[in-house]
Amino acid sequence: MAAGVTKTTAGTDWGKADFEAIYNCPDPRRYFTTLQPLDYQIPHHGQAVFRAVAETLRRHRSDRPPLHVVDLCCSYGVNAALLNHRLSLTDLYGRYAVQRPEFPTTRQLMEEDRTFFASRLHAEPFRVTGIDSADRAVDYARTVGLLDHGFAENLELDDPSPAMRRTLAGADLITVTGGVGYISARTFGRLFDCVSSPPWVAAFVLREVNYRPVSALLARAGLVTEKLTTRTFRQRRFADGDERRSAFEALAGRGLTVTGKEADGFYHADLYLSRPAADIAALPLVELLPG
Repeated sequence: MAAGVTKTTAGTDWGKADFEAIYNCPDPRRYFTTLQPLDYQIPHHGQAVFRAVAETLRRHRSDRPPLHVVDLCCSYGVNAALLNHRLSLTDLYGRYAVQRPEFPTTRQLMEEDRTFFASRLHAEPFRVTGIDSADRAVDYARTVGLLDHGFAENLELDDPSPAMRRTLAGADLITVTGGVGYISARTFGRLFDCVSSPPWVAAFVLREVNYRPVSALLARAGLVTEKLTTRTFRQRRFADGDERRSAFEALAGRGLTVTGKEADGFYHADLYLSRPAADIAALPLVELLPG
């Protein structure tokens, strides 16, 4: 078991390792130092996919203001950092998971990060709103300029605040790299109550999780969900043998084989993209994301 990681017995987590302690620290250093040994990589895959989807949508809606992306379970703004900046996930590991001669305070790190991210911003950044129940993580991402808006709200438990409703009204794209399973169709339903027209939804979902309740809700909002069938995406290594066995049992319960996928020692995620049927007809997912 990785350092600082415990077990969770939550029914939706099938005995998955619990990383709760790293999700709401004052800054991202513990998050990256804990996940690097497990080769956590799903944000890397999300970077390529979300950029391709967002660029497609930006061309599709060229008459509108900057594209508005809403990142669910945004944590410390990792997806926003990779979407809008000339950076890789390896760069972020190098920044936060490598020992430095001096150990800056969180306030000092925030000041450094404002400059660090501002100097690497793409010429035409997307507008990004982050949502996560971890208030300190959201505050960090907003303070260093990764998020245009950030909301520390739990939509599994509560309705959106008036401020969130106003901000989300013009959302164009919802992204999520690992939260589905912790968040359910309930969160998506409350989000869609805020929007003026249905945004596209791009979601990486671990294969242990049933996405059908979410896709059914999106269908009622007028979106058709495609699953990328050409590949899956590694999320991270299993923390230990118990987690591996639990994942295998959960996959067997869903009638899924691990051969060529989780048998390699990693969690694997499927990619789902939900859009209006006319958009799919114009550009199917296999053409939008070839290979």
